[in-house]
Amino acid sequence: MNNYVEKLYGLFLEQRKISTDSRNISTGDIFFALKGDSFNGNVFALDALKQGATLSVVDDLALKDKEGCFYVPNVLLALQQLANYHRKQLQIPVIGITGSNGKTTTKELLACVLQTKFRVFATKGNLNNHIGVPLSVLSITNDVEVAIIEMGANNIGEIELLASIAEPSYGIITNIGNAHLKGFGSFEGVKQAKGELYGNIAAKGGIVFANTGNPVLAEMIKHHGLLCNTLTYDTGYFNATAQISGDLPFLEVSLTVPQTGRAITIHTSLVGAYNLENVLAAVRVGLYFNVDIDKIRSALEGYKPSNSRSQLLKTKRNTVIVDAYNANPTSMEAALRNFGKLTCSKKVAILGEMLELGDYSDTEHQRILSVAQSLGCDEIILVGEGFKGHHAPNNIYFNHVDDCVTYVRENPIIGAYILVKGSRGVHLEKVVELL
Repeated sequence: MNNYVEKLYGLFLEQRKISTDSRNISTGDIFFALKGDSFNGNVFALDALKQGATLSVVDDLALKDKEGCFYVPNVLLALQQLANYHRKQLQIPVIGITGSNGKTTTKELLACVLQTKFRVFATKGNLNNHIGVPLSVLSITNDVEVAIIEMGANNIGEIELLASIAEPSYGIITNIGNAHLKGFGSFEGVKQAKGELYGNIAAKGGIVFANTGNPVLAEMIKHHGLLCNTLTYDTGYFNATAQISGDLPFLEVSLTVPQTGRAITIHTSLVGAYNLENVLAAVRVGLYFNVDIDKIRSALEGYKPSNSRSQLLKTKRNTVIVDAYNANPTSMEAALRNFGKLTCSKKVAILGEMLELGDYSDTEHQRILSVAQSLGCDEIILVGEGFKGHHAPNNIYFNHVDDCVTYVRENPIIGAYILVKGSRGVHLEKVVELL
């Protein structure tokens, strides 16, 4: 540990306020002058001080002796080291979560359950990368009793870095799917990257919660020597079933509590049977931390999804399933097959392209379109270059979401169940506003 970290930590403890954006400085902030491909925070370091920051952490030698500036060799590394130093002061359980799909939903469900008994910190929004994780860790205050840190990655080695910062004592990999293939290179690359969390946990003798009914996860657990340190939440463990019933396609989970043999049903506000494993993860973790099963059920039933994740909207014209915060071939297929099971008079699928697939993009977009066509939708609307050249005469294709918006405005969809699914970068939320 470089000697500047302890000194910086002492200054951090005086305010516990950090900013990485000079446009949003509050009095007392420590400004970290991060650099990116198109910006250099050092340029704004002195302005941040004028706006009320108590300190600007910089790595530009020209600022080394400027009043209010704290020079370090690398600002990003200093932020990460500071976060890890803070983590080492915390004597609390830290649960690390990653996975190709469902990690944010699982994080939020865990937080709802554990908050019935503990003071919980959970990653805010999508702060799950090399900058977001350190900021999240540094947001954990002394009164927190359990922390949940979400970890995302686009390339091999990133989860290893994030785990070395947050040092989770417990870990969850929700699943392994064909996501970010451009960065990971292949499905095996995804396994290697996500498995870095298991490797970190194994090295410290920690515990993983896992759906060992998933053969990929079961094999990874064995590979990392975690068989004795794994707490399962597969459907067999809970004798669990998922069903979609009623006028609205909300997930109902029936399970038996192994410790007591008690059977319960959880009526969620989540759309999609694919959320079963996310719900079971929250139940398993809650039971491990001795949360009463009735409180677990109430917490899960009270959770309302938002941010375009497994979200159902009843509009004046239609019933809309919005799952457009992110998309990859695995999550797209799951959403489509769930949509295909719904019984209704009119179904429309609005699908945005799946980003970051690299050489797999052509094949996967064609495969997903074939899945969509097999489900008997009345209309399939495709948006984005990934679907270019793959649309059929009975589909409608738009290169850009704005063209789709124009079409939907001029050709209103009425009386339908509509699935809206695509990568966040496609901005399908613009279409949702018209449905």
